[in-house]
Amino acid sequence: MTMAWFRNLKKLSLTKPPLRSTNPHPFLPSTFLLSHFSSHPIPDAAAEAAELSRPPGLGPTVSGEKPRVVVLGSGWAGCRLMKGLDTSIYDVVCVSPRNHMVFTPLLASTCVGTLEFRSVAEPIGRIQPSISREPGSYFFLANCTSVNTDEHSVQCETVTDGLNTLKPWRFKLSYDKLIIALGSQPLTFGIHGVKEHAIFLREVYHAQEIRRKLLLNLMLSDVPGISVEEKRRLLHCVVVGGGPTGVEFSGELSDFIIKDVTQRYAHVKDYIQVTLIEANEILSSFDDRLRHYATKQLTKSGVQLVRGIVKDVKPQSIILNDGSEVPYGLLVWSTGVGPSPFVNSLEVPKSPGGRIGIDEWLRVPAVEDVFAIGDCSGFLESTGKQVLPALAQVAERQGKYLAALLNKIGKEGGGRAGSGKDLELGDPFVYKHLGSMATIGRYKALVDLRQSKEAKGISMAGFLSWFVWRSAYLTRVISWRNRLYVAVNWATTFIFGRDISRI
Repeated sequence: MTMAWFRNLKKLSLTKPPLRSTNPHPFLPSTFLLSHFSSHPIPDAAAEAAELSRPPGLGPTVSGEKPRVVVLGSGWAGCRLMKGLDTSIYDVVCVSPRNHMVFTPLLASTCVGTLEFRSVAEPIGRIQPSISREPGSYFFLANCTSVNTDEHSVQCETVTDGLNTLKPWRFKLSYDKLIIALGSQPLTFGIHGVKEHAIFLREVYHAQEIRRKLLLNLMLSDVPGISVEEKRRLLHCVVVGGGPTGVEFSGELSDFIIKDVTQRYAHVKDYIQVTLIEANEILSSFDDRLRHYATKQLTKSGVQLVRGIVKDVKPQSIILNDGSEVPYGLLVWSTGVGPSPFVNSLEVPKSPGGRIGIDEWLRVPAVEDVFAIGDCSGFLESTGKQVLPALAQVAERQGKYLAALLNKIGKEGGGRAGSGKDLELGDPFVYKHLGSMATIGRYKALVDLRQSKEAKGISMAGFLSWFVWRSAYLTRVISWRNRLYVAVNWATTFIFGRDISRI
């Protein structure tokens, strides 16, 4: 009897189970269930098509809503503006391909592990909390593709990550006030191969790529069987551009080699080399005495200074104007910045150099309710003012000024689109240069506090300048959270050395 019971059990287990219905109530049709949980009738095909064809986005603000300020960009200018805006007056909408601001003066330190990447990135939601809390304020991870000043709207397209993701989604935003703070892009001067083979140093992902490439080359050069020639190429780091960014990165890299590579990569320490290529003098905006000091200290640190112009960039070498070929394993490009393709495409008057033309109050005179700040803007020749340099302190000062101006306009009832024509704007924007600083490694830096290259003022170099440089930038980091990160990272690096994990 027991055997018969097991045979019946076996037959039941081998029997194919019936298909499971996706309807949790098999006796009720699916249409009934949908209508049961929805207050609307089930749309037909035409209604559904109409819903899908409806243009997404934020329409014009209406009575009872706060005026909307749309900020394009999340750099120094745009973030300082958003931080200073009175959110009891305005709704703030930020459109940017990144959801954070980069503290660029310390970006070079992250490439070699002196600082962690999150120490130089400040989330937009922390800079302007209303974006995360207020119902009419938003942050959109997107790029602006066009501006319609007649309709007071911008067309945007979401940012995607790689090929195997959702297709970009297009949407439209209406604005009462539009702030263009899109920054600039690195200049390549049309040199072949720069975009394909060189790495820029303007974003956190640039620093991450440099770090991964540098550590990879260090590890590959230690593999048995690598020829001496290939080892020297892999460990040759070439920096093109002798401005503050190029010099600071060269100084950080030489410091990394002296303090960390010699201890942790002892087998290849004699092969690693840093070369800084500049067409003219390095740090041309600094005092002559400081430039000579920087040249001397960089040379003493092992950085080879080469005066030349790059004519061609190949996958493993660059060609200079004198015909010489320089092999490299890591190529960092830092030769200045210029207008982005989007800025070039805007049909507005341009300042010298191709930037968006602005007046003394940072308005774009050709259109209504549009302002431009930061690296993407420049004074029109009709203003009689010179185009300001593409510096973080310029962008930050413009953002602070424009926030105060917009708050004033809003309090006087001019926040709505087209309603601020007859308002008195007050004092125009005036920029006062606070000076320049740059670190050159080995606990040394340059501090130039003159108003201009021709003016007189304080300029110093050495360890005291390095202390001033660190103190100044530590206070300029936006949040106390990141100041703590930076201070802890500096202390950790001083005690334990730099982190060389390739993550």
